[in-house]
Amino acid sequence: MGESGSGKSTSMRNFLEDEVGIFNVASKPLPFRKKIPKADGATYKMIEKALSEPKLKKYVIDDSQYLMAFEMFDKAKETGYGKFTDMALHFKGLIDHVIKNTPVDVIVYFLHHTQKTELGIKAKTVGKMLDDQLTVEGLFSIVLRTKAENGKYGFITQTDGTDTVKSPMGLFEREIDNDLKFVDEEIRKYWEL
Repeated sequence: MGESGSGKSTSMRNFLEDEVGIFNVASKPLPFRKKIPKADGATYKMIEKALSEPKLKKYVIDDSQYLMAFEMFDKAKETGYGKFTDMALHFKGLIDHVIKNTPVDVIVYFLHHTQKTELGIKAKTVGKMLDDQLTVEGLFSIVLRTKAENGKYGFITQTDGTDTVKSPMGLFEREIDNDLKFVDEEIRKYWEL
C-alpha cells in the first residue's frame, strides 16, 4: 500500500509477460515499457470469475481501492447508509473469495492507496464499516508499504508503530526494493509454495 506515485504499480516491472495477471481497475497505462497483459476496467465480477479458475500462480489488483471509489461515485446520488454497507460487503466479499476459492499456491496482490488517520497510516477505504468493524489489513498475513525518498523506491516490511505494515518473522529485511517479483519469490520460498 502507498500513496499515488510511490512505486506500487512500478513494483510489477520485473515480472515476465506470461507469469502474472493484472486486473487494472483504473485502466491506466503501466509505468514501464514492458508489455505485461492486463485486464483494463476490472470489476469485482471479472476478478472473482477469473480467480475461480486461475490459470496463473500470481495476480495483481491494481489499484484495489478504486473498486470501492468507483462504486462510491456510481452511487453518489443515492441517499442513506445502505450504499456504504453495499460497498463494504462487495470489497470484503472479494477478499473472502480470494481466501476461500483460490489454491494455496496462487497469490493475489492487492495494490492499495493509503490514508492518514489520527492513529497513523492505513489502507484507504470508503465509509466506516470496513474501518470500524473489520480492519482490512487484518485479513492479510503480509502488508507492505511503499517508501519513496530521494528518487529511491522501496517497501517497508515491518511497522514502526505508525502504520499497519507486517510480514512474518525472518521473511524480509525491514526495507527492501519495490520489486513485487522478488517479494513473490521470497514468499514462495518461505511458505514452500
